Amino acid sequence: MATTDQPTLRALLRRRDLGLALVPRETDLPEGALDRPLRWVHSSDLADPTPFLSEDLALLTTGTQFDEAVAIDTYVGRLADRGVLGLGFGTDVHRSGIPDELISACEVHGMPLFSVPYRTPFIAVARAHSEAIAAQAYARRSWALDTQRALALAALRPSGLEATIAELGRRLDVWSGMFDAAGALLVSHPRDRLDAELLDALGERVMEILTRGLEAGQSLTLGDHTFMLFTVGRGGHLRGVIALAIDALDPEARAVVTSVIAMAGLAMEQSEQLARSRRRLHAQLLGSLLSDEPALARRVLGSLPPAPVVVAVAADAPAGPLTDWWERHRADHGTPVFLAESEDGVTMCLSAGDEALLDQVAMRFGIRIGVSEPEAYDSFARAHAQALTALRQQGTHGAARYADTVGSSILTALATDEARLVAESRLAPVREHDARTGSDLERSLRTWLEHDAKAESAAIALGVHRHTLRSRISQAGAMLDIDLSTFPARAELWTILQTARD
Repeated sequence: MATTDQPTLRALLRRRDLGLALVPRETDLPEGALDRPLRWVHSSDLADPTPFLSEDLALLTTGTQFDEAVAIDTYVGRLADRGVLGLGFGTDVHRSGIPDELISACEVHGMPLFSVPYRTPFIAVARAHSEAIAAQAYARRSWALDTQRALALAALRPSGLEATIAELGRRLDVWSGMFDAAGALLVSHPRDRLDAELLDALGERVMEILTRGLEAGQSLTLGDHTFMLFTVGRGGHLRGVIALAIDALDPEARAVVTSVIAMAGLAMEQSEQLARSRRRLHAQLLGSLLSDEPALARRVLGSLPPAPVVVAVAADAPAGPLTDWWERHRADHGTPVFLAESEDGVTMCLSAGDEALLDQVAMRFGIRIGVSEPEAYDSFARAHAQALTALRQQGTHGAARYADTVGSSILTALATDEARLVAESRLAPVREHDARTGSDLERSLRTWLEHDAKAESAAIALGVHRHTLRSRISQAGAMLDIDLSTFPARAELWTILQTARD
């Protein structure tokens, strides 16, 4: 990112016009001692100047304070503790050369010591460093302006969001990525900079941030990598996260990132508006398909998934992330799919050969999906009804097939919420009596019917006398107002018992 030397002690020592010279060898200093950012250059001959100093500066002195029996080791120790980055000694001003004791003390405390020749006034050293700070600030402002222009041009490209994130990574010379609201990585630059395991871990942390609704930026360390994460959007409408493999940003770089966040938010808002329009269009096309007329959908969309197709309906599904998942899968694998929202949920239509993908979707989003049998488009309405029937029978997340649902029992297919409510109402007198008296009429009825209305075998299964069972059946029939001596009445009672919740 830098276009000029950082204002450091090393940069100051390189100024030939100043004639500064490092006294100890650099190899005798702590690693990086000359490369820490130098905030300022100050001069003082006080015996203890530390109350008037800030950290990260270089101190210049002529050494007059050492005439007052100042303990040099203590003096240097105080400077090191205060955070002074270097000590410059003006030679041939008050004494010739640098005291050996000062050289030794600086070596002990790891303090860079340099000589300032008589011909170089201290004010010249301070001015040179001030000019370096100004030059660096100008260079950073110029970099920021140039980067802003480059990002604006990138945003105008056909894939504006991807180009902008990639340009940001190039300008900062770091890995950059953009995650959507579902925690999926949309953009990565460079693509192969981070391995898949690290990206998965980063995606999980991104999802935590989005789930908690956090805003602004935060730092994150994963193994040997440090990232800065910035949310896009506000409050309950977070649209994604921008991630940078960097541990800190200066004000200019942060301003650039802020502008990218704004661009990304605008781009995703526009994309969301287009998505809303597309969802409305697809909802209308779904109405056409439910009329078993695919011609309109083909004319509008250009094509539909090849028949035979399966129709699936997902309940409580996040429509936006679900659509994004299918879009990415279609881009990567060429899988055609039609999606539309309605009061029943999200309807998905895809070729029968791609049906296995529905299990992945159900697992990925933790949702329930009902799946029809393969059908032609002129039977789309029937396939949609099959998907809804399978969906109603799916109690937990996963994909339920209509063929499996109807294969178990016709009563299972008819066990709607309305049917259960009617069945439970019809059984209410028996259940209330059992609860009040501790009797076992409902279980007796079930066991009796399971044994084909044969009292002797049912009584043995219940562990009661057959006359006791006959009495219970008669009592229950009276409560339910059903003549259980007839087959239609027994069939109705069996349906009620099978449909009602236990």
